[in-house]
Amino acid sequence: MDPRQQQQPHRIRVVFVLLPGSLVLDWAGPAEALRIANQRLRASGQPERFAIEFASPRPTSIASVGVALAGLAPLPAQWDGPGWVVLVGLPGDTIAIDNPETQDLLHWLRGQRFERGRVELVTICAGAVLAAHAGALAGRRATTHHHHLDELRSVEPRCDVVSNRVFVIDPPLYSSAGVTTGIDLVLHRIAETCGEALAAQVAQTMVVALRRGPHDPELSPFLAHRNHLHAALHRVQDAVSEQPQADWSVPRMADVAHTSARHLTRLFVEHAGVAPLAYLRRLRLAAAQLALASGASVTRAAELSGFGSDTQLRRAWHQFGLPGSPSAASAPLKT
Repeated sequence: MDPRQQQQPHRIRVVFVLLPGSLVLDWAGPAEALRIANQRLRASGQPERFAIEFASPRPTSIASVGVALAGLAPLPAQWDGPGWVVLVGLPGDTIAIDNPETQDLLHWLRGQRFERGRVELVTICAGAVLAAHAGALAGRRATTHHHHLDELRSVEPRCDVVSNRVFVIDPPLYSSAGVTTGIDLVLHRIAETCGEALAAQVAQTMVVALRRGPHDPELSPFLAHRNHLHAALHRVQDAVSEQPQADWSVPRMADVAHTSARHLTRLFVEHAGVAPLAYLRRLRLAAAQLALASGASVTRAAELSGFGSDTQLRRAWHQFGLPGSPSAASAPLKT
């Protein structure tokens, strides 16, 4: 076997579990995000990371909007590598479980052993209620659609139910409030798996202007200044976000856009609302923050993110008004 193939990470098997009436937006948006992530990886010469499946207790089903679904795979009998089980919402004020399909699903869920990095559970909207009925949320923190918060607390009193959150992370459980928040959660998981730059590209392809996080609605630096539809400018921003540590200059960025340096500067200011080098510094700062959060020293973080020195990193840190200092950010997190 080619040694390079041995070093390639395993593809993650992502199984969307669909019951009769499953809300289409809960699974179609997240599945598209994963498909686009694979597409972007292939385009850059990298292997796909996600194997997408749609499974159900029955081979056919009817979705929430009445569309017939056929050729659904059976619920997995075993896992040969890492996987995500994705449970999605159902219509109704409460989630009915007194039907054969749901009972089969709950029986299957009770036989799963969810473990971080192996088989993980992702719930979207009222999918959390299904997980609770199977006993998968005991001792966990989770959220769901606001219409189902009280129902979730009632079904599983041992779950710390969190309200007013886009999504909640408690590995191996990842839960979201529903519909569009499922896309936010999957974008977050793409960022964890493949990097922030790829997640930002997927969000831009889907024209998702804001990527929301588990604690607040702040915009990722990799998405900031990208709420526009100028193709050449997006091409430059893609290139810079993929390699912020590269030796970028305005002329080199202009080469990517096939325009002059002066015209590129006008495009940045007009469409992105920022100068090219200021945009580059902000991306480098975000890359440095990620490196520091992973335990890198200030010197190593500056090197990895493209800053010429510790001093340049510290200057950008204060220029953009970040709290504290790079040295404090590189300290190990207390547990």
